[in-house]
Amino acid sequence: MKLITGLGNVGEKYLFTRHNAGFMTVDKIALDNNLEFKEDKKLKSLITKFKNIEDDILLIKPTTFMNLSGEAVSAVMNYYKIDIKDILIIYDDISLDLGRIRFRANGSDGGHNGIKSIIKHLGTKDFNRLKIGIGPQPSIPSEEFVLQNFSKEQMPELKNIITKASESAIFALLNGIEKAQNNYNN
Repeated sequence: MKLITGLGNVGEKYLFTRHNAGFMTVDKIALDNNLEFKEDKKLKSLITKFKNIEDDILLIKPTTFMNLSGEAVSAVMNYYKIDIKDILIIYDDISLDLGRIRFRANGSDGGHNGIKSIIKHLGTKDFNRLKIGIGPQPSIPSEEFVLQNFSKEQMPELKNIITKASESAIFALLNGIEKAQNNYNN
């Protein structure tokens, strides 16, 4: 079993905020595979599952809010006995321009509280990630910027990058992080 986690904040008011790029990506994967999320309170997630070629793939959106994402990720991994090498975390990155994505096999939290929580709960920085660019950040605090909605002018670019991110996430799970880095890091 493999796990794709999109990071974001639950609730209508956060739906199209920059911080919800991870949620948007797993929503696109679910839409493309005719899947519906169901809440699992015990696993602190909205969750759905599908079979892709050889593996079952779980998609989750933590219901813990961004800063506690690690609680949901570790709960799902423990319940389904998913190995760390079989997870992919998708989240927004303020240091990448909108329209860019980047795969990484490990690294620091880079100031991202959702990743900080996952590192804390998993006890390692060594897990696969897909970062979705939401920058450049104007001269306002990052906490304010990430909770703003994308502008109307940014919507076509956002739609394109969410499509690319959803396709590349599946590619990464099936072919490995190194091939994904070679094919998609721009």
